Formats: sequence, C-alpha cells, structure tokens
Amino acid sequence: MREYLLTLCITAAVTYLLTGPVRKFAIVAGAMPEIRARDVHREPTPRLGGIAMFFGLCAGLLVADHLSNLDQVFDSSNEPRALLSGAALIWLIGVLDDKFEIDALIKLGGQMIAAGVMVMQGLTILWLPIPGVGTVSLTQWQGTLLTVALVVITINAVNFVDGLDGLAAGMVCIAAAAFFLYAYRIWYGYGIESAAPATLFAAILMGMCLGFLPHNMHPARIFMGDSGSMLIGLVLAAGAISITGQVDPDALKLNLGGSTRDATHAMLPVFIPLVMPLTIIAIPFADLVLAIVRRTWNGQSPFAADRGHLHHRLLEIGHSHSRAVLIMYFWSALIAFGAVAYSVHSASGMWVMLGVVALSFVGLVLLLLPRFTPHTPRWAERLVPPRYRRRRATAGEASATSAGEVSATDMRDEKREEDESGEGDRTPIPAGVNGATAIGARSRFTDRRKAGSSR
Repeated sequence: MREYLLTLCITAAVTYLLTGPVRKFAIVAGAMPEIRARDVHREPTPRLGGIAMFFGLCAGLLVADHLSNLDQVFDSSNEPRALLSGAALIWLIGVLDDKFEIDALIKLGGQMIAAGVMVMQGLTILWLPIPGVGTVSLTQWQGTLLTVALVVITINAVNFVDGLDGLAAGMVCIAAAAFFLYAYRIWYGYGIESAAPATLFAAILMGMCLGFLPHNMHPARIFMGDSGSMLIGLVLAAGAISITGQVDPDALKLNLGGSTRDATHAMLPVFIPLVMPLTIIAIPFADLVLAIVRRTWNGQSPFAADRGHLHHRLLEIGHSHSRAVLIMYFWSALIAFGAVAYSVHSASGMWVMLGVVALSFVGLVLLLLPRFTPHTPRWAERLVPPRYRRRRATAGEASATSAGEVSATDMRDEKREEDESGEGDRTPIPAGVNGATAIGARSRFTDRRKAGSSR
C-alpha cells in the first residue's frame, strides 16, 4: 500500500506543479478559444491542462518502475508500456484539438487507433466471466473489438461530462478510488498478481486528478481540454480492461479451495468485473446515451454540441455551479462505492442494497431542501481570498434597505457614476500572461449574464 500511496503522491505533485506553467504556456500559445453558446463560463479560459496530467502519468510510471514491490509489474507484464503508448497517442490528438479544433470523426478515429495500439501490445480482453456459464474465452477479433469499444465509450463518456469546473476530474477521481479498492483487494487479498497493473493504473489516475483539481475547481484557472479528458478516460478504460479480461477468475476459486457454490457466494468479485467498468462510469455513460438519443431524435449529428447534458440541466433548474458539481459527485460515489461494497460484503448483499436505497433517499431529500449560500465566518475572512468574503453593505445601502426603497434620483446618480467610472461597460479585467495560478488572483467579470444559449 505504501508504494501505491507514494506513486499517487508523486503523480499528484508533478501534475499540480506543472499545471501553473502549462497555463501560462497555453495563454502564450493562444489556446484560449472564444466562449461558445453551450459554455457556462463567462471569460476565455486556457486549455491544455492535459499536458500537465500526461507528464504526471509519466512521472508515476517512472517512480513505480523503481520501487521494489512494483517493479515486477513492468517485468512480468507489458501493460504499463501499452498504456503509455496509447496515452501518448490520445494525448497528442487532444493537444491538437485544444489548439486547432479538429473534426469529431478524426478524433474518433484517433481514439480507435490508440485502443488498437494498446491491443497490439497485449492490453486486451482475453476472456469474460459470465455468471452461470463460467469463463468464456474470446477469439482475437472478439477481444479486439470489445476492447476498442470499451475504450472509445469510456473516453467519450468522460469527455461528455467535462462541462463544469472540476466535474470530470472529480468524477473520474471518485471512480478511480472505488476501482483502486476493488483492484487492491484482488491483488493483495487473494494474491492475484495479474491485478497489480490495474491497481497501479487506478492509483496513478487518482494522482492525476487530485493534482489538477486545485487549478480546475470553480472558478477554474485552466481547463483540462480534450487532451486531459480523453487521457483520463483512456487510463480508466485501461484499468477496467486489465482487471476484467486479464485476471483469470479461476484463480480466485483455487485460492479458496472450496466447492463451486462456496466460491460463487464467497468470491463475488469473480463476476463483478462484468458490471464494475459500467458502474464507475455510470453517470457519464448515462449522459452519453441520453445525448446521442436526444441529438438523433432532433435530426442532429450525435457529435453536435448542445446544452442538454445533465450538468446543464442542473444549472437550468436553479442549482449553482458548485452545487451541481457536488450533486454529480454524490451520485457517482454512491454508484461506484455501492458496487465495491456489494462485492466485498456479498453475504449481506441485501443490506448493502438497502443501504444504497437509503442513501439515495437521503440524497433526494437534501436536493429538495431550499438552497442556501454558504459564507465564510467573519473571523476567518482575512484568511480566504476576497471572492469568498461577504459583501459589506455601505452606509447608504443600509439606510436605503431600512427605509425599504431607493429613490429614482439616487438610482440615476448611481447609474451616472457607473458610466463615468467605466463600470457600466461591464468589461473584463484581463489576467495577462503572468496572471492567476492555483492560489493567486484572477480576472473578474462584472457581467453576470449567462453566455448565449443555442436553445
């Protein structure tokens, strides 16, 4: 466990430290596209955050290769090299898209090629454990097609939910944490060495997301862009493929030494790989399916962008940006960790399901409560940035509030003062090339209106 935690921390540190310089590079390179109709941010924000995440991935793999308990993963398996090859290809495609906005079909072809590169180096699904049937071996073509499909679906599912600050990185981090617990239990608990690569991939993926999140939380200083969203989607798919199609389900039964019935009841993880890859991307996958159905029904291309995603709908019904992100976090954690808990406590599966239902009910009740805006306590305002402090009312505003009205003359005077000071133009204050970092200042917009909508 210590080696995995060290790898996670190194990956997070490298990603965090490189994101600031990458942000300045993105500004200089002009990777700051104009605000589109479907965007929810109000000012141009640099992309290319995937550059820092990719170097974090490389640092994590390099550190793991020099650790005594993890170097066997590289000696006995070619999966880390396959992951790095596919990640490098998908990362280059994402960088080009963040800068030049390449066509969607070209990106789809690049995703399939990246998946094919991993298949050629051995990262593929060899068999499937099916309940009631047993282990079903796949032919080479069947394994290749299934692997490519899983990679493409996962990449696009993660890419589709990358619409709010911190949403994609946080949801993937939650999924990676649940997947790490599952894979680590298979590797350490039952001595299945084939599960070690998937455990390593999950730890590195958590580090990539945790290192990038401080820069990407609302209000975001930088976006991961397609270079980041497609990268973390590919790493997530690689872990799912490794634990699903590389780990022999019969090994769990042999370690137990029991009958088939006892092994089935005691070792439910034999069958969990069938649903685990779907549970960790359940919310992104649902959003992907709904988006395809919605666009096809309206006569549009499935790749046409719109403002109909789940996070857009949460904003439309009145949730704030941060609250919408937290809601998506909650449901992702509920589904992913619920599946892991069910695999661990298989004997009391009914109680786990009842617990999931209870948590769902609590979540719905909390969502129906009146919304409130949290504020920093007065005594702690000096310790937080100005944007998190309460707005202090002036003496004139206080007297007007107590009287219950403001005269038309005062309103005209305020309007005249705004016009004379230039605030009426509602223009942004640019941050500049040497502007905000993860903890520094940022440019602010006085205009609170939403970006134009296509609907």
